[in-house]
This record gives sequence, structure tokens and C-alpha cells, in this order.
Amino acid sequence: MKIKTLCVGPIGTNCYILCDEAAKVCAVIDPGGDAEAVAAAVKETGCTPCSILLTHGHYDHTGAVAELRQLWPEIPVYLNRRDRYDGDPYMAQLFPPVPKAADYDEGDALSVGGLTVEVLATPGHSEGSVTLRCGEVLFCGDTLFAGSCGRTDFPGGSSRKILRSLARLGALGGNPAVYPGHMESSTLDRERRSNPFMLQALAGDRP
Repeated sequence: MKIKTLCVGPIGTNCYILCDEAAKVCAVIDPGGDAEAVAAAVKETGCTPCSILLTHGHYDHTGAVAELRQLWPEIPVYLNRRDRYDGDPYMAQLFPPVPKAADYDEGDALSVGGLTVEVLATPGHSEGSVTLRCGEVLFCGDTLFAGSCGRTDFPGGSSRKILRSLARLGALGGNPAVYPGHMESSTLDRERRSNPFMLQALAGDRP
């Protein structure tokens, strides 16, 4: 497994390219902008894209999907259905439509070559936020950041739910690497020790 990170889009979203180098295939996670740069980075890996995986539906995580679909029309795009607001012009400002997106949810598992990506429902930043676990790696979107967590004041957000999601992630076994939607990566042990939001969540101190 190899992971390539790009900072893309208007507010510096982390886009990840998850590669199975043996099978020469990859998944693109949260292509929030700069489609040409994302496509070039995929080409550099030598892997063929097999899917686009979205941790949630906010525009800064989905912004390059339409252009990438023009390049790769056959590959599926996955987004939890609770972050789809098709036909709602107000919500579309934050959650732009992602036509023909396939739903995925808690308990689902996807293959990227020989890699297995498990879907964990982690609502709070948005109702449809998910964390993607691949072995000892967590792609957390905007649920868990290094030393912080995602904001909950957008439509569909909930401070109570994000603390439950943080408690769930903190209770996972081992010490997975944490790849968040913004800023630097971390580890789960580091967040258990020093992230004030996760400490609050694990203590059961929730609004």
C-alpha cells in the first residue's frame, strides 16, 4: 500500500491517492479541486484509478469529481446518501450534486486491488460523514483533525454526533495513522493523548 497526498482546492483540502502497487490500481479520496493536478498525480503513481471515494459531500471535498469523471467515465464515485441534497438549491451551495454517486454506509467494504477499505459511519461534521479504514490507516475527512475536529455549525452538523464519532474512533484498536481532510497527518495514539475534543468524547462529556 502506498498513499500519495495532495493539497487541493480553494481551502486546502487533502486529497489522497490510495494505491495497491502490486495490482497497479488506486482509489482517489476527496478530490476537492485541481482536477488536472489530481489526474497528473495518479498518472505518476503508475496505477489505474478504480474508484473515487468521498468522506462527505461538502464542495471542498467534491470539487474535482465532475472533471475527473470526464477523464475516467467508467469508474464509480461513492458518497453516503445522507450528504445528497439533490433538488435543494440552498443546500447545493454546500453540498453540490454528485450525479450517479453510489451510496456506501456503515459496514460496507470496497476493494482497491488487494486492499480492503471499510466504511465507518462518523456523522457530526455532516450527517453523511464517513471514515474509511484501510488496514492501519484512517481517512477521516473532516471528522478528526490533528489536535482538533471538524466544525458542526453547517447544515447537517451536530456537536453531539461528532463527539460520539470521535469516541468511536478513539475506541478502535491499535494505533492507526490518521489522514484528515485538512492539515497534517497524525496517529490515533497521539489524538487519544492530546486532542481535547477526543479526550472530551472518550470521557463521555457530551452536550
